[in-house]
Amino acid sequence: MTKTGADYAWFEDDFPDIAEAYCFTLVRDLSPAELVSRLDGRPEKPLKGIAAVVDAAFAQHDLAGGDRQLVAMTTVGAWTLMIEPNGYLGVTEEQALPASAGTSWISHFTNINAVGTFLWAEDQTLRLCFDPMFPEDRWGTTPDELLDVMRRIGFHFDDDDPETDLSSPAAFALAEHLTGIALTPALLQNTTFTCATTRTR
Repeated sequence: MTKTGADYAWFEDDFPDIAEAYCFTLVRDLSPAELVSRLDGRPEKPLKGIAAVVDAAFAQHDLAGGDRQLVAMTTVGAWTLMIEPNGYLGVTEEQALPASAGTSWISHFTNINAVGTFLWAEDQTLRLCFDPMFPEDRWGTTPDELLDVMRRIGFHFDDDDPETDLSSPAAFALAEHLTGIALTPALLQNTTFTCATTRTR
């Protein structure tokens, strides 16, 4: 059964340090090392748990003056999960589309101003992109393919009046629908992540 945004409400409650600004990306059939290579990244020491990743990401930002950012990765089934605290590489088309060659790339982002992006690419082709708060404005080669799923998950279109904004949690649910990969509090808390730094510009 398709998860809904409500099934991911725990993320904002349990992980407030990253919930304000993040990018989560899932890439099929690429190892973390292969993904780092495609992003022209530089390996860094592993870190256990998302709290350590967040701390290291902000320390890296201060150290590099914003020129490099930390990314944390782990293998989940056939996919590599990449997490960027306060980052957006995964939804930047100029970087994500070339890096999606031969694979599937599903990424979602939000920042401290509640600006967000959901991006689905297949083999360098942008299939779907939209702001989770404004799902009525979609683009890509198949912008309407997931429309029914998006409604079931809980995205609110312009004819709806949501009592609670679950647009960010709904992005997690849509990513799970596309990948079959469920994110859990235990995965974020207990995983030892492979880490790297990448250029921000």
